[in-house]
Amino acid sequence: MIAATFESPRTAHYRRTGGPWDLPSLDELLTRVASPQPAERIARVAGGLRARGVGPGDAVAWQSANRDEIAELYRACWRIGAIAAPVHHLMGARDVASVLETVRPALVVDDLDALPMGNPIDTPWTDASRLAAVLFTSGSSGAPKGVLHTQATLAYKAAQMQHEHALGPDDCVLMPAPAAHISGLLNGVTLPGVVPFRTVFMARWDPEAALALIERERVTFMVGPPTFFVSMLQAPGFSRERVASLRLISSGGAGVGGAFVAEASSAFGARVKRTYGSTEAPTIITDGHTIGEIAVRVDDNGELLARGPEVCVGYLDRAQTAEAFTSDGWFRTGDLAAIDATGAIEIVGRLKDVIIRGGENISTAEVEQVLEAHPDVRHAVAVGEADALMGERVVAFVESAPGFDLDACRAWFVARDVARFKTPERLVVVDAIPLLPTGKPDRAALRARVAAPD
Repeated sequence: MIAATFESPRTAHYRRTGGPWDLPSLDELLTRVASPQPAERIARVAGGLRARGVGPGDAVAWQSANRDEIAELYRACWRIGAIAAPVHHLMGARDVASVLETVRPALVVDDLDALPMGNPIDTPWTDASRLAAVLFTSGSSGAPKGVLHTQATLAYKAAQMQHEHALGPDDCVLMPAPAAHISGLLNGVTLPGVVPFRTVFMARWDPEAALALIERERVTFMVGPPTFFVSMLQAPGFSRERVASLRLISSGGAGVGGAFVAEASSAFGARVKRTYGSTEAPTIITDGHTIGEIAVRVDDNGELLARGPEVCVGYLDRAQTAEAFTSDGWFRTGDLAAIDATGAIEIVGRLKDVIIRGGENISTAEVEQVLEAHPDVRHAVAVGEADALMGERVVAFVESAPGFDLDACRAWFVARDVARFKTPERLVVVDAIPLLPTGKPDRAALRARVAAPD
């Protein structure tokens, strides 16, 4: 059971009135507009949740690929002050069990074709400080982190992004990112509800299908890692005419450099924005500069710290919260950055050992733990390899007995019920993993080996 209220240095710092923090609850904000998300169904699903015993502060969990009903379920949770706890649709049974054990939801919705319906609840929820969602993301230690957002943090971000992107009712977003991700939640559920405009959800990424949807639905706005856009450009059916309606692309993650921006801008005929953010601090930098009320600084270690109204209030694990936040509410992003005299921000590396593949964060520690559980593997280290399509892919260096190859590795990950995108795509068997004087793996040497031409 998640605590009904949550206090952290960040919430204490921002508990004040006036300014961008003086917003209504997310449910109030979304209810003010004639949202394309069906208000009557949202009210009835909210009534159905309450009839199932869900109350304020209770968690509601589900696992599903993208579909319209997910937006209704999110909205229904917020209507009654409940906490949405979506589970990534690609999570294996082991990870799902771990998440549910951590969250202990009051209700698990197994069938989104049959959302619970009840007497409609039409009155908006007004407590903006209530927790609204717990979103799971990989931590550098390998343990998933349950990121906590309130109705206030999500309301601010939705309202601010409407202004940042100059979006209006005639816009339409194509959303292939899972709605269990902050990107899918923000750009597929909350932002379209505030403007309002239409969302076209994709259950799985397919570049040819995406081109067809952009053309048929007159999509104007799209968010995603470079891999989405590169794969569309490489698709046999791509033409400038098919994407003529697209005017704005927001792209983040590995591989968003000047070359990508130039190529995508020219090919799609759209404005391409380079964005930076995380589940904890969504979309806080665009084209090298902060947006909205977010404040950033770089500490003595070169780590980027952020503080603002959209930053999460912490994690389910209070020890993780204490580690990630300073005493006065600054969030430690785990990324290395440089800020020049003009205020332009460049992300130059990351402290966390995380591989970002196609927009998915993969903990190297988790990959290594799975590998080292194999009886033939003595030691393993996972690193990221630059990939033009996916941004990065997983490469594993292993000390192993003869016969352990990539096929055996893949079979092992399948047997352990690990999500497919976390499975190594390249395996390098070595006599010994290089070590630093401290005895830790020399990851820099392994990354250099991966980057060196054959």
